Amino acid sequence: MSSNSSRRAFLYQSSLASLGILVAGKSALARNFFLSKPNSLIRGVQIGVTTYSFRSMPVHPDKLLQYCIDSNINAVELKGDEVEDYLGKPVNPVKMQPRVPGQPKQELSEEVKAQLKQYKEQVAAWRESVSMDGFTELRKKFNAAGVYIFAYKPNALAADNTDGEVTYAMRAAKALGATSVSVELPSDPAQTKRLGELAEKNKVYVGYHAHLQATETAWDTALAQSPNNTINLDCGHYIAAGNTKESLLSFIEAKHKKITSMHLKDRKSKANGGKNTPWGEGDTPLKDILTLLKTKKYKMPATIELEYDIPTGSDAVKETKKCRDYAQQLLDA
Repeated sequence: MSSNSSRRAFLYQSSLASLGILVAGKSALARNFFLSKPNSLIRGVQIGVTTYSFRSMPVHPDKLLQYCIDSNINAVELKGDEVEDYLGKPVNPVKMQPRVPGQPKQELSEEVKAQLKQYKEQVAAWRESVSMDGFTELRKKFNAAGVYIFAYKPNALAADNTDGEVTYAMRAAKALGATSVSVELPSDPAQTKRLGELAEKNKVYVGYHAHLQATETAWDTALAQSPNNTINLDCGHYIAAGNTKESLLSFIEAKHKKITSMHLKDRKSKANGGKNTPWGEGDTPLKDILTLLKTKKYKMPATIELEYDIPTGSDAVKETKKCRDYAQQLLDA
């Protein structure tokens, strides 16, 4: 299946779910139930959110779902840690101290290294044997509330993860209703080849995310290796890496068939320091990006990733909703 077909299937399924409620909703109660659901499909552009945006708040899946509802967002890229913890992943016996910026990496004793190795093996065994029923139930819960999971991002897609773990991640994504898994773009082409081949077997896409290594050619090797290797484009990082607005818009147009999702944030350009900012205060051409998606009718989700400092008195949900509403203002203009 092509990425375009997959994205059309996602939107078609969402439309069917809404249609089912409308058909059943002859009563005022049913109509009110439908109208109370979140909606961030704006002028044909699907605005979503990555649950990484809510990292400063409790991250139980039920709370994450409520955050989406409170933000009026109906599409989500779901991070794996909170889902796996909820579904019974083994607990890490080693409590690592958070790394302080500028401080050297923590040196581990041989005993701790052995504990971590054993824990990694336990997690791999859990992933390779866990039932997909829990993931299916989560999908049903999110969908019943009007929220659709389009991507899954577990920490199970690295070079040191087993093929069984990678396959688990892809099976879990499908059980959640997602069409892709997300992972940082590896520097080793052998890893993107491996992931692409496993993605083909499991009929799911791999969306590769880049930070400041993003260029017009950064994804070329991965894309050439497999039709299931795709792009998770972070527009803010792309600008902060030193690329221009014109090159970003040109890249989206040229690669739109291979972009399964994109992250939206506002960042200053490299020349201006690259800092994350509230939306509208940086150099990411948010209006141009959203206008392009609207005009060209591109269907990849445009995903809010909240990374600027949360103001005193606010929280991640309030700021995510501000971003969603700002996107609506730009699309309505």
